[in-house]
Amino acid sequence: MGGNSFGTLFTITTFGESHGPGCGVLVDGCPAGVSLKTEDIARELRRRRPGGGPQGLGAASGRAEADEPEILSGVFEGKTLGTPIAILVRNKDHRSGDYDELKDLYRPGHADWPWEAKYGIRDHRGGGRSSGRETVGRVAAGAAAKAFLAEEGILIRAWTSAAAGIQAPGPGDPGFDYAEAAGNPLGVPHRETAERILEKIENLRNQGDSAGGVITCMVTGLPPGLGDPVFGKLDARIAGAMVSIGAVKGVELGSGFTAAFGRGSDNNDEPAPPRAARSGLPPGVPALDFKTNHAGGVLGGISTGSPLEFRTAFKPVPSISKKQRTLDRQGTVRDLVIRGRHDVCIVPRAIPVVEAMTALVLADLVLLNRSARV
Repeated sequence: MGGNSFGTLFTITTFGESHGPGCGVLVDGCPAGVSLKTEDIARELRRRRPGGGPQGLGAASGRAEADEPEILSGVFEGKTLGTPIAILVRNKDHRSGDYDELKDLYRPGHADWPWEAKYGIRDHRGGGRSSGRETVGRVAAGAAAKAFLAEEGILIRAWTSAAAGIQAPGPGDPGFDYAEAAGNPLGVPHRETAERILEKIENLRNQGDSAGGVITCMVTGLPPGLGDPVFGKLDARIAGAMVSIGAVKGVELGSGFTAAFGRGSDNNDEPAPPRAARSGLPPGVPALDFKTNHAGGVLGGISTGSPLEFRTAFKPVPSISKKQRTLDRQGTVRDLVIRGRHDVCIVPRAIPVVEAMTALVLADLVLLNRSARV
């Protein structure tokens, strides 16, 4: 199968299935000399780890993988060598027997039937390669990309801005606190909202149902000029990276769909004198900032130097314990109750995945931009 690799200069190839021996990634193109330790990768993996939240957290799956990364190549004495970085994470807590009865059934909301329609065979154990377990490799690679971007002064932060139908305050709203988002298990930047969402999630768990949500991501420290103006637009690359994540059904940048209902006089970001010195511009190009950021930090597919801001929508988890109707291989209508260990809301665990894919896009563009002009 194709489609397992991502990037142009800073590239990754992920591998592994949900219930196979392990998952991992091969990173190629990471510059030499970047500080990268096993703990840097492990820290990011802990953020997405199934069952990684506090005891009883209703958002999390009961699958408790340790997610201990092994760096097999490409790093020596805490520094990248410029050679391919191979990272392996072994699967240890899989219970394949939980999926035996699903072997001949097509689960609603899953890729079971389309996968078979394409390949004629599928791994029914936990969804195989279609499982969220595949994101282990992305997050591990993202740790390397983040380390590279940090040395460029670029910071990526994401949080849960909505879940289970409940909206959290955003930047500029009363009560918004990113430190709170980084500290609570739901990744919500507002304690009272986090408590309301958790209560809603627990109710859905008791009903055998699930919830979706929205993750907001903001990138600061981006220089102007990243992205190509036609097919390689920064926003197009970001959107493609986000939609490549399982369960993602929508992406909006800056004002997003709100802009479709507004006026140009309200949506245009007026240039303004720079708030701080800016280096790296071509001769004769003045430094400037923008009074607002409705564009989300991208104009004409190219970064403006304003914060890159976008939102990613995740559908409700399709593995629910409520009775559903489906078909088996013989075309017979069957009742289905999905057992096993599944998330009620995937959004909190997807935050590091969104950050990782963002980091991979930006690391690639930083390297590509070095060849854009003399």
